[in-house]
Amino acid sequence: MCPRAAPPRFGPLQLALAAAGTAAAALDVFTDGWVAAQYARRGRPGWAALSLSLLAAASAAAQACSWLWLRSDPPALRPAVPAALLAALHLLQLGFLFRCLHALKVGWKVCWAKVEEEEEQRHMAFLSHDISMLRLFETFLENTPQLTLLLYTILRTNKAEVSQGLGIGTAFLCVSWSLLDYHQSLRSFLQDKYELSLSSSIIYFLWNLFLICPRILAIALFALLWPYGVAVHFLLVWLAMFLWVCLQGTDFMESPGPEQLYRAMVAVILYFSWFNVAQGRTLHRSIIYHGFILVDSTLLVLFWLWGWAPSDEHSYLVPVVSAALPCYLLGLGLRVTYYKWLHPNMQVQQEGGYDEVDANGGSDGLEFHTFSEPDLVNRRMQWLARTQFPVSQPPHQRFLNGSAAL
Repeated sequence: MCPRAAPPRFGPLQLALAAAGTAAAALDVFTDGWVAAQYARRGRPGWAALSLSLLAAASAAAQACSWLWLRSDPPALRPAVPAALLAALHLLQLGFLFRCLHALKVGWKVCWAKVEEEEEQRHMAFLSHDISMLRLFETFLENTPQLTLLLYTILRTNKAEVSQGLGIGTAFLCVSWSLLDYHQSLRSFLQDKYELSLSSSIIYFLWNLFLICPRILAIALFALLWPYGVAVHFLLVWLAMFLWVCLQGTDFMESPGPEQLYRAMVAVILYFSWFNVAQGRTLHRSIIYHGFILVDSTLLVLFWLWGWAPSDEHSYLVPVVSAALPCYLLGLGLRVTYYKWLHPNMQVQQEGGYDEVDANGGSDGLEFHTFSEPDLVNRRMQWLARTQFPVSQPPHQRFLNGSAAL
């Protein structure tokens, strides 16, 4: 029988990472504003307006989710501020920042004010789970479209400004980090002492980064020939993904109306990256999704090649495009490496194998915490954790069968 440990406790390292995440979010907003200002200053008001529109739309969606969650949370877990003030902060697009600062305040109290009560630890975990999910939503709704726009403008003008380079760097960092943070947050629900090691975290971060890059490049190349066609393409693919998510019957939000908002945001994530939203084995869903995205991205690149006229001004496009396939293959290789050798549950096999329940195919060594105080459990993220970690096979086999969560 494999040893089980208590849920991971919030400590100084987690507090430092939470502070870094808040600072990164603020830096990302500042960078987006700087890039938009540079567009306007250089006579590109359309690009500036589009950049700010993407930022505003992503922020509005994240604020809406944050407010809906606060209204449905147990009263004991809501911030001790008037509801009117919370509503005003969300209307001013400051709700997510308030959540981060509130979590840092609670985290400081847990770490340094000698608060050892289990209830405070649960409260901090509850706040961290919501922030992780909101960060993932805002990142994919804002950073990935911004990345596409930045790459398009660089390819179109054949030069890169300092602000654009910083924007690309921070955006890619935020996208990959949000996926890693989300995955680590979900793993905290497992009754499993094996967490992501430093090497596992680095490889997980890198393979997500290398798999997203080619997708964004394909969209940017398509935009070079047909800028307005990207909007049509996004709408059609987003609609297909939205219908696909609806068919899987998600049950994340508290009521049907907000559930549609959740499905719409997940459809945006699926436009760029795989995201599991349904329980059970994901073999067939994963094959369908990755096959669709591969064909779609290939068609976008072929369309660009068909209409591209080689010239000395844009000779750099050849090495950029040539790097896309090696980048994609490297991402796949790192993903295989992670699930075959670096996945935390591989330690279970190395240190004694699965227990009798696992051997019978009952739980794959993945058991979820049961809590004496269910009101302190983030039910939204717990539901997602059960969808992200399908049972019945070892982690490396889940990857080989296309059932890896992300």
